[in-house]
Amino acid sequence: MTDGVIIYHNPRCSKSRETLKLLEDKEITPSVVKYLDTPPNPDTLSDILQMLKIEDPRQLMRTHEQEYKDNNLADLSLSRDDLINAMVKFPRIIERPIVISNGKAAIGRPPVSILDIL
Repeated sequence: MTDGVIIYHNPRCSKSRETLKLLEDKEITPSVVKYLDTPPNPDTLSDILQMLKIEDPRQLMRTHEQEYKDNNLADLSLSRDDLINAMVKFPRIIERPIVISNGKAAIGRPPVSILDIL
């Protein structure tokens, strides 16, 4: 049963694994999107940012990742669309895990922060 819950998951990330386990412990079987293999498209990322109530896409970016630095994504002249497209092209820079439920989203850092949207 999926319960309409989606997790953007990286199995190599401990917080992502802990968040998935938390969902399963609550008897929720989410749709699992391994976003490194299947990155969200720009429209989906824009929707996620809106659900998270994030104005600046950099707030959803892992700014210490090499792709962030190599592509000068700290450049303040970059538009919202530029940053969203960078996350599509370089999904490793997307903060994780992201859980979506009931039209709301939460980042599982810490994992218990997702409980507010379930």
